[in-house]
Amino acid sequence: MELETILQTRSMPIITSNNAERRKDAIRHVLLIEDEPQQARQVMAALVSPLGRFRLEWRQSLGDAEAALSQDIPDIILLDLTLPDTFWAHALDRLVAAAPHAIIIGLSDPQDPPIQHEVMQRGIHDFLFKCHLDGYWLPRALETALGHKATMAALRHGDERFRRMIDASPIGTLVIDSQGYCLYSNPAYQRITGQSAPYGVGDHWSLPIHPEDRPWLRQAWARAKSHQQPFHAEARMVRPDHRTVWVRINSGTVQGGLCHEGEVQTVEDITEQKANDARLRDTEAALHAAAQWAQVTLNSIGDAVLTTDRDNRVTYLNRMAERLTGWSSPDAIDKPLAQVFPLINGQTLQGATNPAQQAMEENRTVGFTMNCVLIRQDGSQLEIEDSAAPIHDRNGRVTGAVIVFHDACQSPTQSAKLAYQAQHDALTGLPNRVLLSERLTRAIGLAHRHQHQVALMYLDLDAFKPINDSLGHALGDRLLQSVASRLSDCIRDTDTVCRQGGDEFVVLLSEIEKPQDAARIAEKILGALAEPYRIGNHELRITTSIGISLYPDDGTDDNTLLHNADTAMYHSKKSGRNHYQFFRADMNALMMQRSYIEAQLHRALEEDAIFLDFQPRIDIATGDMCSAEALIRWRDPTLGLMPPPSFLPVAEACGLIVPLGHWVLREACRRLQAWREEGVDIVPIAVNMSAIELSDKTLPTRIADILAETGLDARFLELEVTESSLMHHTNASVSTLVELNALGLRIAIDDFGAGDTSLKHLKRFPIDALNIAPCFVHDMTGNPDDARFIKAIITLGQNLSLNVIAKGVETQAQLDHLTSQGCDGAQGFLFSRPLPAADFQKLLSPARYA
Repeated sequence: MELETILQTRSMPIITSNNAERRKDAIRHVLLIEDEPQQARQVMAALVSPLGRFRLEWRQSLGDAEAALSQDIPDIILLDLTLPDTFWAHALDRLVAAAPHAIIIGLSDPQDPPIQHEVMQRGIHDFLFKCHLDGYWLPRALETALGHKATMAALRHGDERFRRMIDASPIGTLVIDSQGYCLYSNPAYQRITGQSAPYGVGDHWSLPIHPEDRPWLRQAWARAKSHQQPFHAEARMVRPDHRTVWVRINSGTVQGGLCHEGEVQTVEDITEQKANDARLRDTEAALHAAAQWAQVTLNSIGDAVLTTDRDNRVTYLNRMAERLTGWSSPDAIDKPLAQVFPLINGQTLQGATNPAQQAMEENRTVGFTMNCVLIRQDGSQLEIEDSAAPIHDRNGRVTGAVIVFHDACQSPTQSAKLAYQAQHDALTGLPNRVLLSERLTRAIGLAHRHQHQVALMYLDLDAFKPINDSLGHALGDRLLQSVASRLSDCIRDTDTVCRQGGDEFVVLLSEIEKPQDAARIAEKILGALAEPYRIGNHELRITTSIGISLYPDDGTDDNTLLHNADTAMYHSKKSGRNHYQFFRADMNALMMQRSYIEAQLHRALEEDAIFLDFQPRIDIATGDMCSAEALIRWRDPTLGLMPPPSFLPVAEACGLIVPLGHWVLREACRRLQAWREEGVDIVPIAVNMSAIELSDKTLPTRIADILAETGLDARFLELEVTESSLMHHTNASVSTLVELNALGLRIAIDDFGAGDTSLKHLKRFPIDALNIAPCFVHDMTGNPDDARFIKAIITLGQNLSLNVIAKGVETQAQLDHLTSQGCDGAQGFLFSRPLPAADFQKLLSPARYA
């Protein structure tokens, strides 16, 4: 056929020499036995490439190939191992018999059964996948096979040449038989052993080995030989001059050739290398000892030492550095310096310059910046001082940095600073109570000597806690700083403003002529602090309550004056806030009563001495009871029934208002659900919320837990919040009320009209009702202004679809007026006084209210 003709007659040029005659002589005859024409074309295309130097002959079957072999033996036979007319093993046997000196290469597909191992055992020279028969790989594979064949021929017929090469080798070479006896050794081996030729022939290879090494070395050699593995070892040889040399022995098995199925051993003299290794070990030991000495030294000094590499990664910390940073050395090593050694400016709280980086960049020792503060691993801060320097290698290149530092508090240069910090408040910079005590004692001494008076003012900010809790401590701190600044502007240079702690301040007027001088300063302070504060995006308003004590009228020592000023401040706050009061002797009795109430109130909560009364609310249109208000009551064993105004301010001041409020909520829900389970037709109950409770972000969660615990439907619980508590922190109030409203609770603004709620704010709150303050209801029949105001509130409620309840209704005339104005509900003594739970339950019967 045409393809066969082409393949049989096509020859390709040899690209190995510029001599054309030589290229012609080097053409190799390749016989392809392949039944697929397409595969044959692929082989032809591969061998036509410029690298080819082959003449290709193609046969499609083993029979045709054997016929061709009888005429001409090729250099290479490419055999398809999947010929359809014969099994590959039979094909190989027949080809080997017909052309014993030809190179046979098997061809197969990757998906064919894995028969490579069996094929190689039957005398095939190599094995190729058909997918690799391209113009690059096939010619090179054939060239490699031809080269391998030539090499093997050279080995078979070139023993003498091989011997000359071995003799010229600088590596000692020993040829041994299968039992380990020497057949040949080259001159290099003889030089190593110190013997003349033909040393070793007929002797066992291990004879020159040191007697101490010989037993284990022979065992290792026998073990490697039995496992058909190469043998590698290092051992000592003893020369005839009794000098010991170290050698490295490598041994491998060979087939045929000089050794007739023996081994070839190479022997290298490594005596100098061993000596160098010993010197290196000695050097390393010396370096280790020096490092240990340095480690002990660095761990014994009082300064902290930290080193880094060029990339600012920590490479070392001594024990003092571990203590000051809070990092252990294993945890810190290889971590970024900025993580282990973060620095800030103690005044600005901004990140400080990295001293190690600066030392490396400028290649000089640099000192830390002023007020350098280290943030330790636990987040605490430590002011430090000292320096950083670059580390150089032997060529002077910067390879890292060393930082040496210590606690600045231990530095003599910090003593003045520490003294200042010990006497001043960190947040505001004002004198603290330590410095106040010193200055008050000095002022008392001067006043006694010069016969003048001293005034001490105790200030407590009104409702600061809700602002701090709802808007965050950062904003609260800025507010305190603004208050401190305004206070400082209100006094003379000879006076002192001190931050006592939290939201409490003390003002010392070191010299006054009369009490009116202190009153004038107090009024100035009240006016200054009442001005709005613009902090960030917030406009805040806050007031203060001031108590004033005078020397010598109210005390002759600092503790008494401070206590009495505090007592006067409490009375100022109790009587309405945002004003001042001078101390009076009778105030101490009231303070004692307050302390008693506080102690008893704690006990009352623990012993369930608190209880609830309920006051009904009437639907004006129907006359039916529509809801009720839960009112907290406390019966003290000594003082008897305590009115809420006598103990709620104390509860708020001492932090009991939140647990009290929680108790009221839970008790009201528990009683309502209990009545409902008894078959009583219950009505919604209103519970008052303080400003402190409203600022608690956990309030919605706590109420949800109470409803879940008691099983009460949320629609039977109404929360009443005052205008003032809403206005303290509008955004936080809206957020809390939205969450409460989502629970299904009703929300009312209590004592509406007594505060300063704007319509803009009112429409933001998710409220259901407005409760008119009793003060307007009380005077509405005799005061036209109050009557018009109430009418406006009712109209506002109707326009906003809010339920309007009038509280404090005591007369029929008041009820008639409210009815005429369209008020929705009323509460007051006209209908019922607050009732004990048992009496109130009777009103919940089918004929509950007439």
